[in-house]
Parts: sequence; structure tokens; C-alpha cells
Amino acid sequence: MGTAAASNKLQHGYPTPGPQNPDGQKVMDHVFFLSNAEWKQAREENDYDFVVIGTGFCALAFAERTLKTNPFARILMVERGPFFLPEHFQNLPLPFKDTLGGLSETFPWTMSAKNQLGQAGTIHWQHGMVPFFGGRSTLWSAWCPRPNRDEFSGWPEETIAAAEKNFESAERLLRVQSADQIDSGLSKQERAFVSGNRPVYGELQRKVQHLLEESGTSVDGIYRTEAAPLASASENVNGIDFQKFSTPGDILQLAETQAALFKAGKGAKLDIVTECVVEKIIQQEVNGTPQATALQTSRGVLPLGAAKLVLAMGTLPPTTLLRNSFPDYPGLGQRFSAHFISSIVARVPKADLDPAADLGRLELGACYVAGIANNSYEQQYHIQLSALWDENPVVNSPTALRYMPDVVATASMAQLLSSKDHVVFVCAVLGELDYTNPGSWFLQNSDDSNITTNSLLQIEENGKDKQTWTAMDEATFNILETVLSPKGKTAVQYWHGAPDEGDWKTARPEQSAIRVDAPVHESSTLHIGTQTDAPVDLDYRFKGASNVYVTGGALWPQGGSWNPTLTMVALAQDLADKLTKKTT
Repeated sequence: MGTAAASNKLQHGYPTPGPQNPDGQKVMDHVFFLSNAEWKQAREENDYDFVVIGTGFCALAFAERTLKTNPFARILMVERGPFFLPEHFQNLPLPFKDTLGGLSETFPWTMSAKNQLGQAGTIHWQHGMVPFFGGRSTLWSAWCPRPNRDEFSGWPEETIAAAEKNFESAERLLRVQSADQIDSGLSKQERAFVSGNRPVYGELQRKVQHLLEESGTSVDGIYRTEAAPLASASENVNGIDFQKFSTPGDILQLAETQAALFKAGKGAKLDIVTECVVEKIIQQEVNGTPQATALQTSRGVLPLGAAKLVLAMGTLPPTTLLRNSFPDYPGLGQRFSAHFISSIVARVPKADLDPAADLGRLELGACYVAGIANNSYEQQYHIQLSALWDENPVVNSPTALRYMPDVVATASMAQLLSSKDHVVFVCAVLGELDYTNPGSWFLQNSDDSNITTNSLLQIEENGKDKQTWTAMDEATFNILETVLSPKGKTAVQYWHGAPDEGDWKTARPEQSAIRVDAPVHESSTLHIGTQTDAPVDLDYRFKGASNVYVTGGALWPQGGSWNPTLTMVALAQDLADKLTKKTT
């Protein structure tokens, strides 16, 4: 109860009632984040080893690894937005699903008119940023596959090795578990009992996984399948055994740990400031080399001193920031990649998949299926395949939400209610946008005077993209019709129409009905490499400055198709190792 008092002389309603207008952000500032007075001190007096912009996956990974190696490292995290969600929205009550999209996203760029007018192909817009503490980690799907060496096509050998070295530690940090391990400790009888209360990754997971292992690679282009690796493990506290990962809790725990170490003289505090937009990096030449000397922010100038600056703020915002801050450095944003998407929902009679009636009352399955077009790892795609069997979706929906592999790509209530005696398959299919296409770019927008948004994004589909998109759609249909339907194509039905206003038909849906008009996982705008056109060197340093480092998807030389978070975290940990060794 000690935190109830604001001061020794003004507390508990005496001598006056005290402030009557607290809000969530003020509470968080009082307990966890820098107050106005502390921010003033940070700017005017504090010396930092590292200033990290962002509070998402890469920021956590960098800070956690750095402080594990050297608990005395002084780190300041700068977050542009306020506190929003305390954890992943799936771990919260059902209505929080409505926080997806809308005002929870910002678009700090202008979209090309060519996209908006439909002249660049299917893609009309790009998913935005989540400008809150924790960033997109509170609103993501949590799929975390490890890319293999072939899938790292076009990457420097040193960077591949760094990712592979850190995959295991990245999985521990993100609490990744395979879908087939989620309920593996339960007996068949226990799974049957549990499925009356919550979804089980049990018989359905095994059946789908077995079918894919047995004949998935017989489908043209498909070369590997596995149980979905999901960032969803927990410490099983208070009966919670499935918890999607997000960074807010872990960052605050890290800050609390460091505060205790500081008090005991065994470490340094981790400082966090929120609602602070970094507008520009102020730079000067020092000993003949450009160096970041300060940050121009919405809350005043922050001198950097000897601190190293780590950009952990997504893919596109750091590109805008560097372009405005180092205007003489060429080529930033000339390369762009992302993942275009198809969404296919199908169903198969339960009796075909489960003739012995082994399934419980509420079961899920999740598998990752990887493929390539034209036998080339420069044209990668994958299927995030979710399977659902639910005897009573109306009753089960609040509980089922927590355990869904991907709430963004899951069956609607209308699809489930109309699928009695069927297993529903939801396929989110992601393909690699060709990074060599000169028609896709993220460049300066001279018509915008706001230096935090003055970029123009264009995403154009070329012939290679169209080939990949066609190949991945065909492979998905073939997986459903020849692998997951024991009685073949005629037993498969597809959903036609809007998620809540459609019906089931045996005909495949039209191309225009399944292709999504916005890609995800933007990448490659600040790609890493030894080539002269690569803006970032193999130590993650922006080549235009001596003390600025880049994390995240912007580093990708080639987009691949695999979900990027695990690799982002692994490389952020490698960056921490490199910089911590230099400062200790």
C-alpha cells in the first residue's frame, strides 16, 4: 500500500482531498516511466550507454541481453506513444479483439496514388504501425518459424550464422512452443475432459500434422511442414497454460529487476520515457566521421553524449528518420519487400477426418507449410494453417479466443455455426514480394513538410510476384483437396463471401475474393550487407554514422516468406552481444 501516497505531506485525503483526475498514463508514469522531472534530468544530467528507440520485440531483446551481460549498462528506451494494452489482446477478455486496426494503427507515410487507384495490382495499402508501449507485440499472430539456410537466400553468411547462433535464446525469450507440445502432457481421457472447458491441441492437431507429414510434400512446390511454432508458452500460473507473448510485461519486469539491482548497488536503472516522438537525429562530423550527437524529440532535445543509438522502431519509421537526419546518404528505401496474402477458408466433413470419433468437443490445430515457386528460393511462400472443430461455438467463443493460433485469420461465427459436423480450415497464405522490383519503394515525399511522415510508399506487383501468388494459391487448394481431405476434392467446400455473410460451395473461390489488398511484414528498406548499396554493415551499424545501429525487418536483404519476429529477436540479441563486448 506504500504507493498510495503521492508525498509525505499530501496523502490519503489530508489536509485536502487531493487530485481527483488520475488517468492510466499518469499511473504508469508514476510507477514505471520517467516523469516530467525525471525526463528533464535524463536530458540534462544522465549519461547513457545506449539509447533505444522503440519498445517492441527488438528493444526488449536488445535490452534484456545487454543487461544480462552487464547489469550496470545504462539504457534509455524512448517510446513515441502512451501505454495502451498491458499484454497481448488475446490474453484479455473477448471484447478486446475489437482493438485490432482502426485507431490502434497509424500510417506515418503517404501511399502512392498508383496503389490507391488499383494501377499497381491487388495491393492498395500497407498495414500500419502500432504507436503504443509494446508496439505490434500486443497485436500479432505469434507465429515464430525458424528459417532454414535455403530460406535465407541472398543473406550474408555472417548474418545467417548470427541468427542461427541465437535462435534458441530468441525462442526462450519469446516463449515459443510447437503446437503439438501444447497439450502433449495430457492423456487421451484428460484431453477429452479438458476439451469441454477450453480448446485442446490434441487429436485434431495430430491428425492434421500426420496428414501433412505423410503427403504434404507431394504437392508441387511444398518442401516442408511442421507443427506451428507459437510464442504462447507460459509459466502455468493460476491455471493459465497458453499465453500469447507481448513485450509490456517483460519490459516492466526488466525495469523492476534493474531498479532492485540499482538499490542494492549491483546494477543500473532501466529508464523508459513514453509519449516522446523522435523527430530527427542531430549529427555532426566528429574526427571526420558523421556521428549522432542528439535526438530532436517532441519533448525537447536529448543529448546522446557517448551513447550508441539503437533504432528498434519497426521497418519504415527508421528509414524515414535516417533519410531526414542524414540527407546526403543515398539509397535509403530504394529496396522494399513485404508479404502479400491470400485468405482461404474451407471445410471437410468431420467423419472423413475422424472416423473413430476421437476428437473432443473443442479442438484446434496449427501447422506451418513452406513452399517455393519455380523451384527458386527467391520466390518463397508459406501457409499458416489453422484447423478448428467446435461443437458449440456460441458458448465457447470467449474461451476459444485465447487459444486461437491466429485471431486475425480464424473462422467467423457464421462459418462455424454453419459447419456442424465439419472441421474448418483457415489458411493465411503469405508470399514474398520481389525485392528487386524497381516499382516498389519507400522514398522521400517532398510534398509533406512533417519530418516524421514525409515518405511515399509504392508497392507494385511484377511478373515474378504474380507467379509466386498464383503458385501459393494453387498449392493451398491442393493441400486442402489432396492432403487434408481423405475423400478428395469433392468433399471439400469453400467459403464464398464476407466472413459473416456468405455460404459454402464446392467450387474454389475466385482469385479476387481470396487475395488481400494489404501486405504485412514490410522489410528490406535498410538492408544489411557488404555491398556498396547496403545501408547497414554486418555489425548492424548504419554506414552513414559511427554510432547508429539498426534492428528489425528493415535489415532483410531478401524478404523470404517466413514470419520475421524470431529472426528479428535473434539478430537484436547478436547486436547486444557485439556492442556490450565493446563497452565492457
